[in-house]
Amino acid sequence: MANRLFRSDPAAPEGVLSRTRSHVVSSEALARRARELDLGPALRLGHGEDQSGGREKPSLLADALEAVIGAVFVDGGLQAARELVEPWIGAEAADTMDALDAKSNLQESLQSQGLEPPFYRHVGRDGPDHDPVFHVECWVGGRVVAAASGHSKKEAERRAAARALAGLENADR
Repeated sequence: MANRLFRSDPAAPEGVLSRTRSHVVSSEALARRARELDLGPALRLGHGEDQSGGREKPSLLADALEAVIGAVFVDGGLQAARELVEPWIGAEAADTMDALDAKSNLQESLQSQGLEPPFYRHVGRDGPDHDPVFHVECWVGGRVVAAASGHSKKEAERRAAARALAGLENADR
């Protein structure tokens, strides 16, 4: 992943490449891709896990996709594994670059205005254990400036930061 991302943008700062790589190989991203490939029905699960929604559990889906990639590597070698995953990398990286940088960009924007850094308050959780939805508020200067939800606390925070940043940009116009 790191090699592919570097080759796609050699001038990108190391921190940006590192954050992008972390996101592309995150459990969230892998589970999303596993859902697109419909891996859930192929999982061999115990009765209890199956009954509790295990076929949709992000951690199991991510593990299953990693196992598929590993099997392709063992069976066909590095090139076969690259051919499998490289088409996903560009799309995943492009779709998430702005969201990945939102928290950093918001903090830098606030800092440049002499304001305190944002605070993310976790305000709730819905959904079943295998597919939770977390709700987060982004606070700046003692008030809520944005709220968002996501399938992980990090995802909800990134979305709230992006909304807060968009609000600041609109206020500047």
